[in-house]
Amino acid sequence: MENLNLSYKHDIQEINELSHDDFFNELRQTEYHRLDKDNHVYLDFTGGNLYAKSQLDKHFSILDEHSFGNPHSTNPTSMLSTELLDEAREAVIKFFNADDYYCIFTQNASMALHLVAESYPFENNGHYLYCIDNHNSVNGIREYCSRNGGSHSYFPVNFDDLSIANDELISKLSESKAQNKLLAFPAQSNVSGVKHNLNYIKIAKELGWDVILDAAAFVPTSILDLKEHQPDFVSVSFYKIFGYPTGIGCLLVKKSSFEKLKKRWFAGGTVNLVSAKTPYFYLAENHERFENGTVNYLGIPAIKIGLDYIREIGMQRINERVNSLMTYLYHNLKLLEHSNGICQVNIFGPSDRQNCGGTMIMTFNNPDGSKIQFEKIEELANSKKISVRSGCFCNPGLDETNNCLTIDELTNYFSNHNNGNYFDMINSLQKMRGAIRVSVGLATTKKDIDTFVSFVTELKDRTIAVSAFA
Repeated sequence: MENLNLSYKHDIQEINELSHDDFFNELRQTEYHRLDKDNHVYLDFTGGNLYAKSQLDKHFSILDEHSFGNPHSTNPTSMLSTELLDEAREAVIKFFNADDYYCIFTQNASMALHLVAESYPFENNGHYLYCIDNHNSVNGIREYCSRNGGSHSYFPVNFDDLSIANDELISKLSESKAQNKLLAFPAQSNVSGVKHNLNYIKIAKELGWDVILDAAAFVPTSILDLKEHQPDFVSVSFYKIFGYPTGIGCLLVKKSSFEKLKKRWFAGGTVNLVSAKTPYFYLAENHERFENGTVNYLGIPAIKIGLDYIREIGMQRINERVNSLMTYLYHNLKLLEHSNGICQVNIFGPSDRQNCGGTMIMTFNNPDGSKIQFEKIEELANSKKISVRSGCFCNPGLDETNNCLTIDELTNYFSNHNNGNYFDMINSLQKMRGAIRVSVGLATTKKDIDTFVSFVTELKDRTIAVSAFA
């Protein structure tokens, strides 16, 4: 604990000797005490992780004790900013074992994906292949592909366990004759929690594909070793890992793939030399090429603090904790039935919950088997100060899969509407959309899970907002 004081009541050796539950209960009391003070049950860690008190203390102390200037200079305050930026960048590289990568700081994971979208050479006989189980920020890359003359397609997941449909993916990877081919899939679903097989990276690259890995949902509770798995591009959002600060992410770009991204313009900080009177410029030759303008030099130093905090706790320990909590949650929910034997909750994804992260989606049933609208469940949870998330979670593909929406139904809807929204589609197609998502993290306790299970138990034999769509 040389670089990080977690302010525990015991020294670190004693803490490490605590039982699994005791360790995280102690962490909850010292670093996340505000949850219990305000009587919150927070089960939305995939939406946003929670920050620890010691992270704030360390960051605010740095800001209070020093003066920082815009890093694009050699004056003393600027040089101090540059030093801390370099330390944060190196901490990211170390955390992901990514010596062969550039770390480009972005506003968030979505902006990291946008950077690839606008820079990838789709216009040169390009093709974009993406998983049906993707965040909309990954889906949206197809628009850049289309507008630059490329083509795009998707591959499905298996309905029963929501894993990638292996044969269909391999077929699509093998059949494409495009010159520039980009595959995108998430390391972990932001909806179901299913961890997809990272060996697809190697398979795709051997077949001539470039690979972008959306790691935003994966890295908060799992180790991503970029020496072992080597996608060309990796998107990350730091508040998903340790809560603070928000508004900072990064794109990790394999150095051997760096020149594949063609920057379409230049901005302050991205050039070595530029002329205004003539149409000439020289782009920066490293990460600075894509960091437009001034980076968040006051916020980025908190990235190292957050990564140090996670490292001191131990990612493997976090992973084991999350797996334990999710197994406990799953088995308790599966036991819940109405008096007539109808299950109260339908849980999507693999029944054994193997190879899943800290995220679970579910729908709720009335005693007659009809579905309860997800917004009603969230409304009831809100009244109990339980924070869950509802909707389709910016992942329409998985929602369409779980609710059995066909291509014909979707095409017919969009072809006959100039505009629309989520609830209009529900009414038009007469099919349910959406679910409830529960996600846990390092601040979650068994008591939180018990509180949620008790909340669901209280709905037994109650009929709530009967939907027309069973």
